[in-house]
Amino acid sequence: MGVTLAHSVWGEGSQPLLLLHGFTGNRTSFDHLRPLLGSAVKAIVVDLPGHGETPLPSKRGREGFLETVDALVALLDQLKLPSVDLLGYSQGARLALAAAVHAPQRFGRLILESGSPGLHRRQERAARRESDTQLASFLRAQGVDAFVDRWEALPLFEGLRNLPPSQLQALRERRLSCTIEGLAGALECLGTGEQPDFWPALYRQRLPTLLLTGEKDTKFTQLARKMASELPVVWRHAFSGCGHAPHLEAPEAYAGEVLSFLQTPWYEAPPFESLADTIHT
Repeated sequence: MGVTLAHSVWGEGSQPLLLLHGFTGNRTSFDHLRPLLGSAVKAIVVDLPGHGETPLPSKRGREGFLETVDALVALLDQLKLPSVDLLGYSQGARLALAAAVHAPQRFGRLILESGSPGLHRRQERAARRESDTQLASFLRAQGVDAFVDRWEALPLFEGLRNLPPSQLQALRERRLSCTIEGLAGALECLGTGEQPDFWPALYRQRLPTLLLTGEKDTKFTQLARKMASELPVVWRHAFSGCGHAPHLEAPEAYAGEVLSFLQTPWYEAPPFESLADTIHT
């Protein structure tokens, strides 16, 4: 039996939206967006494996990553939801893309914030696995407090240092609530090195997709540009003045982009053969 994801539901809207947090987060990571999104969506927020109240997968490595993807689909079955829109941030964006590739019929629209389809070269994946293994070893040796200090010092999160003190404190407390084995295990089964390479699958991904980044996060903005050139149905937005986490750095603008995308009418055009039949009749 696979891992079961702890989850909560909020919002008064009719359209279900599944939200997946980033590494060191939990299902409260999007709570600050409730006043901005809650009237429009029915949000399903989960604790990803190793975070909050969700245990690690029964398997490690890539098998644990795929077990987590299966757990996302199983959650929809548990909630009796045939289809939902899907939003993921960072680690959550990688899992969201994996779920959309694995079971596209279960998702309507896809929103990826600061995400990646994975590493294309085997050597890159091996190097990233080694890096994550070393990070997990540091965590086990030094503890969560020292790990969070190191994590928050990364240049990737420079934009978060300008948040109001109360928000910074809430973010730090959420990170410190994680356990040593939870975070270490997540690094070892949900890390980019264990993620399958989804670049070859992008051109077949037919879900309407919105790619969100912060313009100061040049690495992930460039990744989003490259992804946009591969995806058939895609929109992209880079938030001015933001880094890796625009949902925290510019929540009002972020919610506006999300709602605009979700509320724009969309229908899937028939295949070219059907269009030709219509023209000739």
